[in-house]
Amino acid sequence: MNNTHKGKLIVLDGLDGSGKSTQFERLKSVLSERLKVTGISFPEYDKPSATLVKMYLSGEFSQNAADVNAYAASTFYAADRYASFKLYWEKAYNEGELILASRYVCSNAIHQMSKLPENEWDSFLDWLYDYEYEKLGMPRPDKTIILDIPVELSQKRLSQRYNGDESKKDIHEGNIPYMEMCRKCALYAAKKQGWTVIGALDDNGRELPPDEINHLILSHISEVIDA
Repeated sequence: MNNTHKGKLIVLDGLDGSGKSTQFERLKSVLSERLKVTGISFPEYDKPSATLVKMYLSGEFSQNAADVNAYAASTFYAADRYASFKLYWEKAYNEGELILASRYVCSNAIHQMSKLPENEWDSFLDWLYDYEYEKLGMPRPDKTIILDIPVELSQKRLSQRYNGDESKKDIHEGNIPYMEMCRKCALYAAKKQGWTVIGALDDNGRELPPDEINHLILSHISEVIDA
């Protein structure tokens, strides 16, 4: 699908614990003051379309994410996104609304590409974008923002989220080497695809407050929403 549409699609993504949910809600609130906005968050765990995703993340196929074929797992997430598009936001998108997504096709580039050797990354990205954008006809984002965070900080935030109960982490969140590789994949794909990367830390290693990160995001998406 090409971008000769009326609506705009902005995507927020990043590692678990990077602040996606916080920034997604802040951004949706700010943009809704002057635009018609539909917010979507993937995976849609409360919908039947995410059944295979939930089975995968809970470890039903394997407790080790790397044991589940990257292409197979990618189709689990792609099916959930396709169902969401057809059922819940295709009409709004085609009528010119701004669609704000927390996670999207880029999540497969981050989390599934990490299972493959580096010399297969480019071919995986080619397959992924052809499959979801061309074969399934999913809209291409007008802007993709990656919230970058060191894995040690991501793990600290996740532990706080789960009140120290490590058993609550899914098979992605609890695997630190896997998350390290996911971060590497995110930065690789961002450079290759022209995504905007916003770091959680400043040059002195200080955590940026949510308001400051929100301001940075808004400055990067202004060219899209004002076009």
